[in-house]
Amino acid sequence: MNKLTSFLTGGAIAIGLVLSANAATLKMAYDADPVSLDPHEQLSGGTLQLSHMVFDPLIRWTQELGFEGRLAESWERVDEYTVRFNLRKGVKFHSGNPMTAADVLWTYNRLKNSPDFKGIFEQFKNLNVIDEHSFELVTKGEYPLVLHTATYIFPMDSKFYTGTDDNGEPKDKLVKHAGTYASTHVSGTGAYRVSSREQGVKIVFDRSSTYWDTASKGNVDKIILTPIKEALTRVAALLSGDVDFITPVPPNDHKRIKASDKVDLITLPGTRIITFQMNQQRKEEFKDVRVRQAIVHAINNEGIVQKIMKGFATVAGQQGPIGYAGFKANLKPRYDLKKAKALMKEAGLEKGFSVTMMAPNNRYVNDEKIAQAVVSMLAKINIKVNLKAMPKAQYWPEFDKRSADLMMIGWHSDTEDSANFSEFLTTCPNKDTGAGQYNSGNYCNPTVDALVKASATETDPEKRAAMLQEVEQILYEDAAFIPLHWQNLAWAARKGVNIASVVNVQNFPYLSDLVIDEK
Repeated sequence: MNKLTSFLTGGAIAIGLVLSANAATLKMAYDADPVSLDPHEQLSGGTLQLSHMVFDPLIRWTQELGFEGRLAESWERVDEYTVRFNLRKGVKFHSGNPMTAADVLWTYNRLKNSPDFKGIFEQFKNLNVIDEHSFELVTKGEYPLVLHTATYIFPMDSKFYTGTDDNGEPKDKLVKHAGTYASTHVSGTGAYRVSSREQGVKIVFDRSSTYWDTASKGNVDKIILTPIKEALTRVAALLSGDVDFITPVPPNDHKRIKASDKVDLITLPGTRIITFQMNQQRKEEFKDVRVRQAIVHAINNEGIVQKIMKGFATVAGQQGPIGYAGFKANLKPRYDLKKAKALMKEAGLEKGFSVTMMAPNNRYVNDEKIAQAVVSMLAKINIKVNLKAMPKAQYWPEFDKRSADLMMIGWHSDTEDSANFSEFLTTCPNKDTGAGQYNSGNYCNPTVDALVKASATETDPEKRAAMLQEVEQILYEDAAFIPLHWQNLAWAARKGVNIASVVNVQNFPYLSDLVIDEK
């Protein structure tokens, strides 16, 4: 674990002097901006990217997939159920309030009540405050992923979010897509404050003069985030010098960027699975495993990777990629149109049926093009698809309502563990526990649930891997969802913007550490 310098008033002044001399502004373009400033409103990549800018986690992943302390300076296991964390002293929120263990407890309780995040904390019994700067996380049983889960805890300013807003509503109210106080106001411990925000147009971040991490060499004191949905426009903005940093970079533009002497392209293998889910509650036909199998066999996901993704993805036959505990090498992609037609005939549906489909058009790389390709492929087995693609700000409310028979979902396991996929995507939906929160297919298999639950308390790696591999086998045989591919990652920046040192496989660039060379 890296030891990072604690907050000191003199250190804050020193870093301010450095920034005033070498300060840089980063103009960056993403395909969309965060839908909310509330870190608990939606479990998504955009939310977590924002959290790493405006808040700080207890601990975070390194590029080598180890852990390093952030607001937690150190930690130790007390017994088989308990890990004690020691907080940094002198850390302040943007409001000026000091950050203490009471804020961590307040945040933990809010996470436990968040529809999107509660499932992650299902294995935790409680959080016990020891004193102002130490606390213990206690699990219900032996749990091998305590540190993995701690990466989701971004302490919030409990005093800032206590009380009521101008409308008499609680400031900490947690409701999706409702324009609450917490979704429009923020006080974190992170390197950047939100100084202005116009949803869908621009967000401006200014570096906090009281940021605790005085050891950081980052010299970016202002970030201007402009959402640019169209990939061609985003790349053109980079090449013309209008912006300094973009993501994602579509595979079609990699060659163009590599040919430029003004910009750099950074790529990493990805572990985000891109899928479609088949809603068994909306569509009776999807309850028949033969129909689900027919659909999976009708999708040429290798062709999608080669033609649409230009090879910049890995064809998938299961949830978790190679290297994850649940990966099974024998679970191959299974495009076979002849078999797909035979399965439809066996199910008595060779004449087909009609379905609705929804997909985002600015969340995943080439998402709308992928959806259009799937529509064409399903037509070959007489399934007629009415596709509606939309920006992610409009898509997520529709996804939460399960508004279509087929819905696209991509998922990266932020715990870097196979169980995370199943917990959110394929376990039986349960509002009380948060299980299956992103299971828009309403797939439910009690055997899968039992195995996932048992794996959470299994500390023997081999036994745990066997459980998770059995889960993947069952999902494969059930055709529980439509696997497409694991999406690779690509970023591009003008030369001198040293993004290679701050990007990672989680796709949460640690921009507080970014160094921009003088032009």
